[in-house]
Amino acid sequence: MKKLLLLFYCSMLFGQQFDDPANFRFSIDDVRQGEVALITLDTELEYGWHIYAIYDVPDGPESTTMRVEGSIVDQVGRIIEPKPIEAFDEGFMIITKYHKNKPQFKIPVQINDDTPLGSYSLKSTVRYQVCNEGLCYPPNEYTQDIKFNVVDGPIRNEYAVVNFDFDKKSILDITDNKVGSFLLLSLSMGFLALLTPCVFPMIPITISFFLKRGEDKNTSPVKGALVYMFGIVMTFTLLGMLLAIFLGASGATQLASNPYVNLFIAALFIYFAFSLFGFYEIDLPQSLKRFSLQRENSEGYAGILFMALTFTLTSFTCTVAFMGLILVAASQGEWFWPIIGMLIFSLAFASPFFLLALFPHYLTKMPQSGSWLNSVKVIMGFLEIAAAFKFISNTDLVWQWDIFTYEVVLICWAIIMALCSLYIVGYIRFKNDSKIEFSYQRSLLSIIFFALSLYLLSGNFGYRINGTIESYLPPKKEYSNLNWVNSLEQGFQLAKQDNRNIFIDFTGVTCTNCRWMETNIFTQQSVEQLMEQFVLVSLYTDAGDNYLEKRQYQIDRFETAALPYYVILDKEDSIIAEFPGMSRNVDDFIEFLESGLD
Repeated sequence: MKKLLLLFYCSMLFGQQFDDPANFRFSIDDVRQGEVALITLDTELEYGWHIYAIYDVPDGPESTTMRVEGSIVDQVGRIIEPKPIEAFDEGFMIITKYHKNKPQFKIPVQINDDTPLGSYSLKSTVRYQVCNEGLCYPPNEYTQDIKFNVVDGPIRNEYAVVNFDFDKKSILDITDNKVGSFLLLSLSMGFLALLTPCVFPMIPITISFFLKRGEDKNTSPVKGALVYMFGIVMTFTLLGMLLAIFLGASGATQLASNPYVNLFIAALFIYFAFSLFGFYEIDLPQSLKRFSLQRENSEGYAGILFMALTFTLTSFTCTVAFMGLILVAASQGEWFWPIIGMLIFSLAFASPFFLLALFPHYLTKMPQSGSWLNSVKVIMGFLEIAAAFKFISNTDLVWQWDIFTYEVVLICWAIIMALCSLYIVGYIRFKNDSKIEFSYQRSLLSIIFFALSLYLLSGNFGYRINGTIESYLPPKKEYSNLNWVNSLEQGFQLAKQDNRNIFIDFTGVTCTNCRWMETNIFTQQSVEQLMEQFVLVSLYTDAGDNYLEKRQYQIDRFETAALPYYVILDKEDSIIAEFPGMSRNVDDFIEFLESGLD
């Protein structure tokens, strides 16, 4: 057996020199600032000898490994190797992978961003085991210092970082080196999350809640707004960490797609809406009221904190793009910096809602505000019912009722807008409404709502409605002319058959940001033309067939649970490019697609 031959040969050669049948030579060209240094390893093997592959080599022979060292090295990417020979090895009695003749390897090396122009040297090493049909030499190493220059000039596309597969750094790695950059990233991502679709339903809900609260003259508007903002911050952070502990990196996605959570939010919105209509007053249980009265300045803060939790649950799904990496780090045992990142992110995310919570209180102080302010509350109630249909349809998608479809929800919204129009001009009255007098302002507002009703209804008759509105609706059966498959295995079969690269869309049936990208970006003609050149694979990670496996594949390979998340692979399963999350910049998405076609 080859293992015994290897041991015997090692003992015979101990302390002796032997002619190595493998020759190696590292080389590198000059690189421009910001580019990836691509090191080439040329190998020449004598006839009958081979070295083993780098990846997916079973136990027994030693796989080939390479390392690059130098003060300017940031990280070394996945080594690009030629397709290995896969065959049964009689010596090790296994099917293994190896290279013969003159294989060439390429090693992508990311240089530190602040590396100045000049000459540098990198220490490159290959560790290998060379064998033939009868015996193996013991593992050996070859090391070479290679010199190159960092020069000025624009970054060439073929050497851009996005084209190579680098291991993602953990949050802890980032912060150890660049604390300021990490904090700025957390802050900016918090503000950017305000542009995601999930946030918009919370605007009327926040206004309506604090409109009701503003009727109590004994409350402090500033304290209430502060409690609301910091309630959002703390629930975001605490909930994120708890999800990472108990559900792992995909905890946020699991929460957003949970049908019971969606039904709870829908029921809560409907409950708030009927309170705004005047059917009842929302009040704390007597035991909680007595507890509250025993403490100075409590002012019903329990209700505000409950609203902060509702805000968090409602908008959690749209913030996974940033939190995906943080939750992965937390689920792997890193705590300090993930918590700091979540606090900074959620503080930026919640800060505008401090002002929004103040706004209704000062509306109540305006002269003759009673009649029209009650009308505002009722309209907000209608909007809350409309928002509830979004979460009911999420439950429908997960449990596959096929009742609250795209067409049904659109009709329900159209009816709600028509009811708003009739209410504004007095055809519908509620308990707390005073007699409505005709005014041009009310007539104009009624016409706007009625026009919105017709506009929504037109979506069921072939007319294209606004992409942002569509992102709240269940997905259409067909949202574009593109052809998709739902299996990665089938995607690779087609890629090899047609000699094309693979575009993977990690998505979810309840993912609002995913719907936004599908209706606003994927349908752009320039984007469609590029996407048609890929094998398109759609992987749902929150529901459907084998969704748990698909979710785990995303986490294990790409170290994130963010939705949406886009990846381009070649037909040999090497990563070409990644595009994290929702983007409103179609040019950025086009650039990403083009990088996978070069």
